[in-house]
Amino acid sequence: MNTIQKPTHSSPPSSIPKINSFPWGQDLNASRDLDDRSKHGFAFVLSWFEQWRTGQDLPPSKQSARAFWRDQVQTSKRRDWQLDQWAQAFRWYLKWLRWAQQNQIPTASLEERVRTAVNRKGAQRGLAPATRRAYKGWAGRFARSVHSAGEAMDPARARDFLTDLVSVGRRSFATQKQALNALAFFFRDVCGMDEVDLGVRLRKTGPRIPVVLDQPELTAVLENLSPTWRLAARLQYGSGLRMTEVMSLRIKDVDLEKRQLIVRSGKGDRDRITMLPESLVEELRLWKQTVRALYDEDRKEKLPGVALPNALALKWPKVGKEWRWMWLFPSKETSTDPDSGIVRRHHLHPGSYGNAITRAARKTTVERRVTSHALRHSFATHLLEGGTDIRTLQELLGHAEVSTTMKYCHTARNLSHCGTRSPLDALAGLTHGT
Repeated sequence: MNTIQKPTHSSPPSSIPKINSFPWGQDLNASRDLDDRSKHGFAFVLSWFEQWRTGQDLPPSKQSARAFWRDQVQTSKRRDWQLDQWAQAFRWYLKWLRWAQQNQIPTASLEERVRTAVNRKGAQRGLAPATRRAYKGWAGRFARSVHSAGEAMDPARARDFLTDLVSVGRRSFATQKQALNALAFFFRDVCGMDEVDLGVRLRKTGPRIPVVLDQPELTAVLENLSPTWRLAARLQYGSGLRMTEVMSLRIKDVDLEKRQLIVRSGKGDRDRITMLPESLVEELRLWKQTVRALYDEDRKEKLPGVALPNALALKWPKVGKEWRWMWLFPSKETSTDPDSGIVRRHHLHPGSYGNAITRAARKTTVERRVTSHALRHSFATHLLEGGTDIRTLQELLGHAEVSTTMKYCHTARNLSHCGTRSPLDALAGLTHGT
């Protein structure tokens, strides 16, 4: 399911994008009532607004403009001349918006229309929410690079975009492949083209060594987390879960008696069983009581049940109200499901969790960039160091190929070349002559 993006405070654009890329851009440039300085100021704040609005998946409207003003403009100290100019800009924008709607002129940018179309078609095809977000993101970047809807439907322009991504952008192989798949989906499923040959040769990149934390570093990071995030982080490390996997766990997936977790529809749409740490059993038992109180409150308020995967909502429309389907880490607040428009309770936002991990690591002495995935890397490495065989680890991590799991042989101390003693250390006890 899709999770709701919490409001964030975006920064003003460091430079003004080409305003002709926005639906109002040409009209602003052609306005005879404004001098060049005013046009520049209007373009600055309206470009900022568009960046924030699309990031929040909000439509172009008066309500969105008010929300932007409240969440972005009024939250910082502004000069009087700025507030006056920006207020004039929004009065001009709202006037333009009414005119465009009356004349049935698109008020969303080409990038936004492409992103919406890809997301809608992806939902119809049953793509995972994370895949839809990735696909619409790449399709949107491609649309931003062209100048018209006709160019956006030209595979030749897509080949140029991908070639630039490979040769100039120097992106990783996985990123290149994701962008290629996204544009192939756009042309095939959204544009309705039967055969699409983007003809791009992807560039292989070398393997990257994952970030692994030792036990003192892990302890330091966990101690800087709030109780809820700490429980989720300990579970992620103790069970080797991906960030989205731990956030989307349901009550029925946690078996405290058998000491195991069931990961549903993991990467590659595969289910798997992994371990549940003995040290978390009682803590999770108490946590489930807290979640149960929130669940009972939702039933008392007659809220719709939680979102269900795939087509289960059609097959069992009431099962989302059952306790066993409740999220293990539910959000404190309800929000609108972007797919169905239903106001219900979702799980905690993965982005908020990931940011909490990164902030906690910055408060420690760890000198590497730490993300939530470092907990999964640490799980795998520490199991190998403890003697777990590579095939068992592959099953626990849910890797399709054992070659993916083999990268942890480079981080485990008793398996990698890092266990070899440097010859310089042999000189430590020698006395140097004069």
